[in-house]
Amino acid sequence: MKINWILPLLLLWIPSASVFAADSKPGALRFQAGAATSNITPEIGGDIVGGFVPLPSTDIHDELQARCLVLDDGKAKVALVVCDLLGMHRSLCVEAKRLIQDATGIPASHVLISATHTHSAVNALGERVRGYRSDQPLTDYQVFVARRISDGVRRAISNLREAEIGFGSVDVPEHVFNRRWLMREGTVPVSPFGKVDRVKMNPPAGSPDLVETAGPTDPEVSFLAVRELGGRMISVFSAYSLHYVGGVGQGQVSADYFGMYCEALKRLQTGGEQYPPFVALMANGTSGDINNINFQRPRKGQPPYEQMRYVAGDLAQKVGTAIASIEWRAEAILDARVQELPIQWRRVEPELLAWAEQVEAKMQDPAGKNSLPGVYSGRVQRLAQASPETKAPAQVIRIGEIGIGTSPCETFAETGLEFKKRSPFKHSFMVELANGYYGYLPTPRHFELGGYETWPGTNYLEPQASVKLMEALLGMARELAFAKP
Repeated sequence: MKINWILPLLLLWIPSASVFAADSKPGALRFQAGAATSNITPEIGGDIVGGFVPLPSTDIHDELQARCLVLDDGKAKVALVVCDLLGMHRSLCVEAKRLIQDATGIPASHVLISATHTHSAVNALGERVRGYRSDQPLTDYQVFVARRISDGVRRAISNLREAEIGFGSVDVPEHVFNRRWLMREGTVPVSPFGKVDRVKMNPPAGSPDLVETAGPTDPEVSFLAVRELGGRMISVFSAYSLHYVGGVGQGQVSADYFGMYCEALKRLQTGGEQYPPFVALMANGTSGDINNINFQRPRKGQPPYEQMRYVAGDLAQKVGTAIASIEWRAEAILDARVQELPIQWRRVEPELLAWAEQVEAKMQDPAGKNSLPGVYSGRVQRLAQASPETKAPAQVIRIGEIGIGTSPCETFAETGLEFKKRSPFKHSFMVELANGYYGYLPTPRHFELGGYETWPGTNYLEPQASVKLMEALLGMARELAFAKP
């Protein structure tokens, strides 16, 4: 009789096979995940660099973070880091990866570091007084950021535990608008270089001179989620092709909607504050020609941060709902490839350099240097002194059936859409402003249309740069997708 009573109790105690799927075979490798944040808020007084003219910060509205997610398949680790910054110089990323590799053994090729492109952060791009260069000494703030990124990855490793992973996506088209418009002939203002473009960036909203947008949008929020086996959420890494939202208080540092989204998604998680806390990451997709303004009708004025909170909260709700329907797996192969691309800096023709020198010579009033011609005369002259090679980094991260491609530029939405379409992975998306910063990346046809994003000094690279980037990304993606485990 005792045996008859004990047997049912034993059967009730045995854990279900789904909970221990990763441990079903003797010696099976266990998939793990860990996440952490690392504060990168600068001292007050540093220049906010989101506008044409840097302005000193006077207040911190919300803290800036380096948000870190580490994945471990038992053989390899991958680190994904998203920083609340406008952009980061390549040298900063190289230093952060060196620190991570030295401290953790994760190779630099397996670390993806990107910036959100918040326009209310201070300068992590360094100084360009000697021209555009892929290698430069780091400023004090850049050294601080590199160390804090390394600290965040190390903390994420300390938080590693057995996990399940899943991929999801949700279309949210109502927040993304192409900001480049073809306009009625004769209505596009003259550029700083004295030429008339066919396209206007950020035209007057509701103008009768608007004809059509010059490119598509990408409405998809792509995300990968990790949770403890059958339980609490660990992290969600998201990407959305929205430049930024803006609307901050004067002189205030802020992570923009990216940080607000992360906090909103955290509030939706059961046990999100429990240690180790849930960490959300929102990377920038491909949004070099996309913003949050519907130019077909004027937008009413709003108090600071109101639009940010609206966009962040709406995205968090929709991603949170989508998480409930994803398929969870207890394993995912991790791998990565990286290349420095044979891309040239944008060539500065002799007549353009002569124009820049003439403009600068005429600028007697210091205020004139902050005019469009004044700003671009300086940019053109620095671009003419660019280093011999760009060392522009391209990277592909494999996470099971997910392929993440990167660009070090403010990349047009059509490039991200092309990568999703042509990638060999079941699920693919891109992250821009990754592992460095090299200005805007229009596709070749946009150079014929002109506009702000194609101007020399806003665009740093040759007109075929986006084509070379795509070829490199697809080549690395195929190599990873068809590699033997």
